[in-house]
Amino acid sequence: MDNYTGKDFYCDIALAGKVELDVVFEDDHVLAFHHTRPFWPVHIVVTPKKHIPSFTDLGEHEPEQLVHLMMVVQHITREVENEYGAARVLTNLGEYQDSKHLHFHVNFGGPKC
Repeated sequence: MDNYTGKDFYCDIALAGKVELDVVFEDDHVLAFHHTRPFWPVHIVVTPKKHIPSFTDLGEHEPEQLVHLMMVVQHITREVENEYGAARVLTNLGEYQDSKHLHFHVNFGGPKC
């Protein structure tokens, strides 16, 4: 979806089923998939299904859901680390956050050129 110009790719496109995703993990609360436009050789996005604006704007969300989200991030990161020997976890905020929906990037390797 290179031509997407909205502010919440996750609610508008990914979670709405408007694009085919290579899903790594999914349950009632969390979706994890290989990024549709990867920046790193291994680039997985983990996002809550319920809209949460950002890491610094968690609002009134259930603590159990946030703990569950972090457990999924940890599980996927552990798998990447075990397979490749290293991993990073990143979330963007403010102007760095293209999509205004909390999500974590789990990645390995240098940027793709």
